[in-house]
Amino acid sequence: MSDSTGSGATAAQAALDAVQRYPPEAITIAHRVLAGQTADDDERSTAERAIGLALRELNDLTGALRHLRRAVRAAGTPRTQALARMSLGYVLANAGRTAAALRAVTAALPQLTGADAGRARMQRGVVLHYRGRYAEAVRDYGIAIDIAQREGDPLLEARARNNRGLLNAHRGSPGGTDDDLSRAAAAFRRLGLDLAAADARWNSGIAAGQRGEIAMALRCFADVDEEYRRLAVPRPALLLDRFELLLSVPLLDEAVEVAAAAVRELHRRGMASDLAEALLAQARAALLADDLDTATAAAAQARVRFRRQGRRTWAVFARHVELRAEFRRGTRTPALLTAMVRTAGQLDATGWSGPALTTRIEAGLLAAAAGRVDRAVALLDVAALARRRGTAPRRAQGWYALARSRRLTGDDAGAARALRRGLAVLDRHRTSLGATELRAHSGTYGQELAAEGLDIAVRAGSPARTLAWAERWRANTLRMRPALPPDDPDLFAALTELRLVSSLLEDEVLAGRPAHALRSRQARLEQRIQDLARRVPGGSGVVTPPGVGVLAGRLGSRVLVELVAHGERLRAVLVRDGRASLHDLGPLAEAVHLTRWHRFALRRLVTTGDTPTAQAGARHAAATLDRQLFEPLRRHLGDRPLVIVPVGALHAVPWSGLPTCAGRAVTVAPSATAWLRADGRCPPAGPSVLACGPRLPAGLAEVRRLGQVLPDATLLTGADATADALTTALDGAGLVHIAAHGTFRADNPQFSTLELAGGPLFAYEWERVARPPGCVVLSACDSGLTGVRPGDEVMGFTAVLLALGARCLIATVLPVPAEPTTALMLDLHRRMRGGVRPAQALADAQQAFAVPGDGTAGATAAAFVCLGAG
Repeated sequence: MSDSTGSGATAAQAALDAVQRYPPEAITIAHRVLAGQTADDDERSTAERAIGLALRELNDLTGALRHLRRAVRAAGTPRTQALARMSLGYVLANAGRTAAALRAVTAALPQLTGADAGRARMQRGVVLHYRGRYAEAVRDYGIAIDIAQREGDPLLEARARNNRGLLNAHRGSPGGTDDDLSRAAAAFRRLGLDLAAADARWNSGIAAGQRGEIAMALRCFADVDEEYRRLAVPRPALLLDRFELLLSVPLLDEAVEVAAAAVRELHRRGMASDLAEALLAQARAALLADDLDTATAAAAQARVRFRRQGRRTWAVFARHVELRAEFRRGTRTPALLTAMVRTAGQLDATGWSGPALTTRIEAGLLAAAAGRVDRAVALLDVAALARRRGTAPRRAQGWYALARSRRLTGDDAGAARALRRGLAVLDRHRTSLGATELRAHSGTYGQELAAEGLDIAVRAGSPARTLAWAERWRANTLRMRPALPPDDPDLFAALTELRLVSSLLEDEVLAGRPAHALRSRQARLEQRIQDLARRVPGGSGVVTPPGVGVLAGRLGSRVLVELVAHGERLRAVLVRDGRASLHDLGPLAEAVHLTRWHRFALRRLVTTGDTPTAQAGARHAAATLDRQLFEPLRRHLGDRPLVIVPVGALHAVPWSGLPTCAGRAVTVAPSATAWLRADGRCPPAGPSVLACGPRLPAGLAEVRRLGQVLPDATLLTGADATADALTTALDGAGLVHIAAHGTFRADNPQFSTLELAGGPLFAYEWERVARPPGCVVLSACDSGLTGVRPGDEVMGFTAVLLALGARCLIATVLPVPAEPTTALMLDLHRRMRGGVRPAQALADAQQAFAVPGDGTAGATAAAFVCLGAG
């Protein structure tokens, strides 16, 4: 939102005019006026007002209020004093003192006529906007626009349109929002007001985000952020808009960080109104992250601040977060139900339809838990009306509410239909998110719907339906046709710079020198790359999950074991010879614990030495995990090849280290759908590629020896093994083998790297390969690890390659020693060269390599898995 200013020929008026172009210049001009001896009272008042408004643009609210109060006192005429009061009211609203702000602006109105009255009306709209009196604010903005058009004041009209467009965007009111904002930005540009034009364009990004057009909003924010940097104007409050967009995906970790940064920065600058909103943002992010203590504390602080500021509608929003945190803690009392129902009604009445919907659904679930079925059905049926309008996530919530209502009345079939409708809405939404990262994180929205459908199927004892529901929201990103990143020179330049900075940083770390500046530069570059990569347009289609019959036709003699999380239990759907069966494998938490124990035991063998104690620990961990996962399935497995679809933390299991899998062809896939697609692909017939990164003498020897096994292969070693050269060579290659140091980034798997000459290759960059290789072998530490997001969405090298169309990937889920790995790799490639399928070739090579009594060799062999379709 913007304060209003006029135009004139005096130096004081020139200072006022400069506020929206370049605030520091406005301050300089105004100080010259105040230092002179000829200025009259009105000119001095106007100069003080210009300084105050410029300081507000630079986020110094304390200084802004001081100068605006001086402007009120210095005025020589009622009109000038009224204009100063109007500006004072605007900054008081920014400082959270909305009651005083409304008094100041209302007091100014009777003294103003013509365009001045229009500016005061607009300013009153700003204060009403802050106080949550939205209908009144829209009316005052409309009056200001009418006056501006009558008086021929394009600047006033642009500001009023900008503010009305922003308010309607926040309210989710589509009527005229884009028209208001685009007309405002165009007018500001014609008037040479670059900062105001940037603000209007930023508001267009907010509007796009509110409509669910995430890629468009991200593009807009990234472009305008560059403009703010060019103008050297800080905009800390805009962190809140970025937060809203991140939360809408949701990119939860980033949203938590941005909310915390906003709280710190706004507190430092004394921006009380925005600080209260930042505390509410922090509470909302903490609630989604299951940090209930932080959610409750931050929401309570925000609510107190909102009430002090007279912002009762915002206080209700904060109360909604407190109540949801209490519900998440397991509280199920009549008092909580009453409070949630009352708050949902208050939220609806004040225009917060999204929070009202969530609160009403949870109130319905609380009522159902308390045995008040009729009350629960009534609440859920009201919530279900949201399925007809609004953003995709909101419509999906409406379908979820309808499904829960139907289950309470015994209509499980109707509930399943509603859940499928909700997931279809989200599928269409996800295709609009072109970037892999955004698609992966958006899996959060389908969790409740898919889990509900899965529960219906499991309770019905139907393995086929359980498999269908498990696949319906599992690794959904890999069911979508990948959207290639744009040919963006800014993205290419940022990745090139990040490669250089990463290399310099590694040199400094290895030399034991401090590298704080390089780490900061790396973090800024990564943020920029994320923003640029997220601009990818959507529009790609979704592949329908296969049924048991289709899977059986492709499996042949193989057995599919799809693991499924059902509440606190781990279950498995097993498909063999065209028939599916459902099995309970015990507590999910126990399987996760045993997986971590098994990985720790193997890692210790590889990294700290081979001792009888370490070997015994590894054998015991493997046997215990093997019993939980495979004992209930054993009679169905025989000695057949396995296709395993893990869940959650079990994606990191070194499968061949388990007795049931040792010596057996095992393929690991993110989903049955992803496996089916990969298994049906014809691998490209291009040449093989062998590449070795720096600081890996054993890798260089490995690649050269592999060159004897694959004499027609293209070799990339030394200075030739650059990221650009390898990315180019990947295109259309039949087989690619890369020996390089690898780093898996759990915080953002798309920044996982392979170290090459001239700097690292990032997982982001492989998305640009038009014709993916048939089989990729990575003899790099942790190269097969993935980041797992809600809906078992996987991220990292594995996800990128499989999404692009690579048929299979052989990689490690543990660190491996360089020298012993060479023998395993040579044997693997000889077997594949002889026509053995990758999964069987790996299993045979692992058996030959793992000499009895040599724990390190066994752990090294077990670290490799065959992913995709072996």
